[in-house]
This record gives sequence, C-alpha cells and structure tokens, in this order.
Amino acid sequence: MKINIQIHYSFGLFKALSLSVLVLLVAGCKTSPEPAQAPLSPSIPSPGAAACHTPDRPALQLLGEQRWPLDTLWAGTQVGGLSSIDYRPADDSYYLVSDDRSAKDSARWYRARIRYDASGLQQVSIVEQQYLRTPAGVPYPSSRTATADTPVPDPEALRLLPGGRSVVWSSEGDFARGFGPSLQQAGLDGSWQHTWPLPALLQGPLQPETGRGPRNNMTLEGIAISEDQRSLWLSMEGALRQDGPLPRRGQIGGPLRITQYDLASQQPIRQIAYIPDALPKDNLLLPLIAINGVSEILADGPDHLLVLERAYVLGAGFSARLYRINTQEASDTLAIDALHGAAYTPAHKELLLDFAQLGLRTVDNLEGMTWGPRLASGERVLLLVSDNNFNPAQVTQFLALVETPACAAPAGSASQSHRN
Repeated sequence: MKINIQIHYSFGLFKALSLSVLVLLVAGCKTSPEPAQAPLSPSIPSPGAAACHTPDRPALQLLGEQRWPLDTLWAGTQVGGLSSIDYRPADDSYYLVSDDRSAKDSARWYRARIRYDASGLQQVSIVEQQYLRTPAGVPYPSSRTATADTPVPDPEALRLLPGGRSVVWSSEGDFARGFGPSLQQAGLDGSWQHTWPLPALLQGPLQPETGRGPRNNMTLEGIAISEDQRSLWLSMEGALRQDGPLPRRGQIGGPLRITQYDLASQQPIRQIAYIPDALPKDNLLLPLIAINGVSEILADGPDHLLVLERAYVLGAGFSARLYRINTQEASDTLAIDALHGAAYTPAHKELLLDFAQLGLRTVDNLEGMTWGPRLASGERVLLLVSDNNFNPAQVTQFLALVETPACAAPAGSASQSHRN
C-alpha cells in the first residue's frame, strides 16, 4: 500500500526541513523484541597480514559491515537515530545513544554486543535499553507532553567516563522551546547526576537579531576522552554565527570549536578551531538542502583526535571523510569572542580516509565511532554507526575498519615519520 511519509533529516539543518514523499511499503513489520540480524554484506576481502598503506592507499580498510532495516525493533520500538557508539571493556559491550527526541519512545541509549575477527564483522545485537532521566528522576517527555521548564533533549554524543560507572552525553538543544545545547552526566541506569558548564559562547538558544551564537541543530555533536583520561573534548558540528558561514559549494566552512575540559574539575580549559571542508558535490537546484559538518571525534594518541566529517547533498546522498588532527599545534580560541577576522592557528588536518574508497553500496549518515578490541594479530579496529533518521530511504549501518601499517619505505628513500 502507498503511505505518505514525512522524511526528516535529523542532523544539521535537516531537523528543520521535511520532504513529503510517497513511499511504497510492504505490510507486516517485525515484532520480535530483538533486532533481526541483517545478512552479512557481500564477501569482503580480509586485509590480510600483507596489507599495508601507502600515500595512495588509506590507512584504514574495510573489515566488515552490518545493515539494519527501518523496521528493526527492540521492546516493540523502532531502533534508529543511533548517533554515537562507545566501547566498555569491563563487560565487552557498546553504548549507543539514539537521537529520537522522545517521539517514538523516551530519550534512551542501547547496550549492544558486537563480534568481529579477521574474517569480518560477524554480529551486532542489542542486549539492553536504558532511558535517560531528568533531574526529577523521570524519563524525558516528548514535545507534546513536556512542561515549560523541561527541555526535550536531542542526544547526539555519549561517552563513558573513566572508571566506566558514569556517562556524559550531549544534547543539541530544544531551540524551538527556548533551551540551548547542554552537556549532562548520568549513571549507567540513566539517572541524572549533574550538568557540565559550557563556555558562554556555546550556550543558546540563538537570538537571531544579534547574528551571534550557535546555529540550531549545529551544536554539540562529538565527545572524546583523551588517552591519558585527564581531558574530555567536546566538538561543535558547525561554526558559531559570528565565526563564519557553513560550508558551501566550492567554499570551506567557518571554523567550528572543539573545547577541552579538565576531567577532574569538569571545567573548560582550552579550545581549538577546526575548519570543515567545502560541500563535496554540486547541488545547483536546491543548494539549501546540503550540509557538511563534524559528526564525531575520537582520541588517537596522546595529542591527537580523529575527526569525522559527514556531508549530505540532496540528490547525491551522504558522504564522509575521516581526518586526524594534532590538538597541541592549534591556537587556544577559548577567549576569542569571534573567530571571523581574528588571528589564530586552526588545527592541521591529515586525511586518513574518504569513505567512498571502501567500496560500500552506500555510505549512510555516519555519526558515531569508537575503538574496539584489537584483532588477534594486533591491528586496531575502528567501529562506526550511522543515524538512519528513522527514514525509510536509509539504513542503520555498522562498519568495522582495520588499521593497516605503513608500507616499508624503499631502500635509500627518506625515512617515514611515525605517529605519536
């Protein structure tokens, strides 16, 4: 039967945009309380012990993929909007937050098991669900039932804090109802513990008449815990209005801010600027339905972060690139009121992977990443998950990438630099 469906793009500007389309759906959804495992992707060659990377070959190669359809359920509710993933070694499980704004069910995260080896990504399965709770101790309400003093959260990032007994999660805010972005701490049972302070410049909601402050739905999108577990890094998705424009066709975006917190005091102590790429493809007919921004960050060594840029262009679909930055070589921008026209040094970007190189059927809306356990042979494994926006045209995509060593330099050539 034909059903008229409103498709909402739940990242960046697309939470404010919706397109009515007619989609032919087949009757009869799954009702199992556990997600059915999607068939394994077509055979993917194992990286193998001989694999290595050169300047024209990426340092990360595809180990495996799992794809969940829209009608995947847990406890009778659609599983979707997965916007982060983090690994907890204590119980060998993964935490995935949903950015469902308490519409299909109250704001929540899932705990999952993921199994992989050198032959590929074998299994992804949910084992538990936990509701996020307000300071009053109740699950977050939807916009239809929320009182004037309670925001409806838009969870976008979640990380386990050192010790593994608490999590910190970010909300992009509830701008329509007067609430800006926030950074919250919760117990493993979802209970609210306290709110972390944000630098004044990152607070909202936007007052359009000033032309300053965060853009709606372009706020707190990524969290990383440093390797020494002394710092937390918090990333914006896009530039503040006073810092510059969003990326356009052929034009890089204004600098977005990545803030460093001292974990002991939970106070912001430093900030760096990161400049996102121009839109990856042309969109001449509907240029407003196109976006590129940072969807996640992840620690990679003592002074480095991985930065995931995810883009969408109507008619061309999603794309993603993974960069590596040195956090110590960039200027501290915490005290700079407006970066547009200011003197500062942004983070230098080293491209690690264009996801178009992986040979996937499609790249979906990748929003979460974490390091998983190493393979038996010692290689690191990077896991990613996509936010399907509860959109029938998308899937929930899990990717496992294996890090490959640099190929040995030919005899007589200059020695290669190594990572910290």
